Amino acid sequence: MAARKTARRDAVAAVIEDWARERPELDTSPLEVLARLHRSFLRYSTRLTTSIERHGLSVAGFDVLTALRRSGAPYRLTAGQLADSGLVSSAGVTLRMDRLEKDGLIVRERDAEDRRVVYSRLTEKGLATVDEVFAEHLDNERRMLGELSPPERRQLARLLRKLEDSILASDDEPPSAP
Repeated sequence: MAARKTARRDAVAAVIEDWARERPELDTSPLEVLARLHRSFLRYSTRLTTSIERHGLSVAGFDVLTALRRSGAPYRLTAGQLADSGLVSSAGVTLRMDRLEKDGLIVRERDAEDRRVVYSRLTEKGLATVDEVFAEHLDNERRMLGELSPPERRQLARLLRKLEDSILASDDEPPSAP
């Protein structure tokens, strides 16, 4: 791991200091986690999008291709199955499919037994594309995590899982009174 040559200004710490000065009675400790998480996500999202778009794909299209690839041979799913995988609504999946089909990355096929069922299947070009782009995607993510040791990565993954559970549990709690 390469050491940073110059110390980076901690914008979140500056925001917290400002609030401490302006509203010292407020507990701004959630910002220490969630503001940093938000800033990290924005940077991650920019790098992810740039990398994927370099291949002529949208992030949404990449999501569809990876879902098809993960499904295993013959690499085909219905729009409903794709929606169930947590991507988007069936209508949203259909729009993505139109673009992927136009680009020759997927084909649509009717079910032999029930003609109402339509599958989207990766073409050879689609399979080669998703394999290449996904490998590059993982390399990109490895670089972004390069300053974390393997134990730190595992710890962070556990904590982020716990954070997600905490956020979901907060839906059940009424908002605090001002």
